[in-house]
Amino acid sequence: MADARVLVLNAGSSTIKAAVLELGTGGSCNRLWQDQHPWTMPDASDGNPELNAAVHQCLASWLPAVLAPWRGSLTLVAHRVVHGGEGFSRACRIDAEVRRGIAAVSALAPLHNSVALAVIDWLETWLLPWQPDLSQWACFDTAFHSTLPPEQHTYALPAAWRQQGLRRYGFHGLNHQHVAETVNQLLGEEGQDPSQLLGLRLISAHLGAGCSLCAISQGRSVATTMGLTPLEGLVMGSRSGSVDPGLLLHLLQRQGLGPAELDHALNHQSGLLGLSELSSDMRQLRQAGAAGHPGSQLAIAVFTARLLEGIGAMAAVLRGVDVIALSGGIGQNDEQLAHDLHQQLQWLGRFRLLQIPADEEGQIARQCLQQIHSS
Repeated sequence: MADARVLVLNAGSSTIKAAVLELGTGGSCNRLWQDQHPWTMPDASDGNPELNAAVHQCLASWLPAVLAPWRGSLTLVAHRVVHGGEGFSRACRIDAEVRRGIAAVSALAPLHNSVALAVIDWLETWLLPWQPDLSQWACFDTAFHSTLPPEQHTYALPAAWRQQGLRRYGFHGLNHQHVAETVNQLLGEEGQDPSQLLGLRLISAHLGAGCSLCAISQGRSVATTMGLTPLEGLVMGSRSGSVDPGLLLHLLQRQGLGPAELDHALNHQSGLLGLSELSSDMRQLRQAGAAGHPGSQLAIAVFTARLLEGIGAMAAVLRGVDVIALSGGIGQNDEQLAHDLHQQLQWLGRFRLLQIPADEEGQIARQCLQQIHSS
């Protein structure tokens, strides 16, 4: 295939991101255009007409005009889908069966999968009539973690629960894979022995609104901090990360909190926002903390403590660390965090600390084209 133009859609709970990328046969990737558009998610469950209508309205008011220069010249459309369950371990062309599979696990990522399906439906209606041979593809954030060994993806739960697919899936896999490939490329360009790169012990830290760690060995995910849903693990922007399940039972049984209230509090009122009572944005917390704001100082301290604990756990799985790579909005931009981690992790011995810009869109486009070439 000659140079390919790929439209990438990344649908989230508050914004929909889009980009047009041109990929060359030599591996070059030129970002022709990118943008994101805010939208407000209604209180709707999967498949609810209100959700679909809100997504379609957002897209119709924005995309047709900005995509006009490339309509008719696209090679394919690629979508980020957060949860692929056990059924999707690689990029795949979207058909009726794939749609059903994405819908079947939407309850595990309710802020993302249902939105992605609504975006796919709208593209089918608006774009494909102009270019009938254009295919839509899905890439899954969980796919990179399909290599997790049983001891890492299994929860210590009753067998009847585990047989329902209740296990650790992990997320941010698209960016963790991008980080792994980028680290190998950077070290290779520095002249490092390829045989040493194969044995590289890498901890990838995706730190942004959502946060997760991934232990990577032989280029494969062998441990990660997120679980069945994107709520487990590190402290995040407005998500709690891991808490004692007994605490949640206490809120449900003793304080009468309903499941919907608990879900909203853990996903939208916790994390950096809940700790600081000010903001979920680390940049604002750094400024406020430096000015003496106690909530911001507490939020940064708890965030850093949980991150250090997580890195220690990933290092134990890898039996040492060669590279720690920080990515995501916080990871790639917060120099104070990078400095603090480097100082507080000296007990690990010699390791490289890198800051790598996230590139989920480029990774998505490359994965889809690779799958086309291999099929």
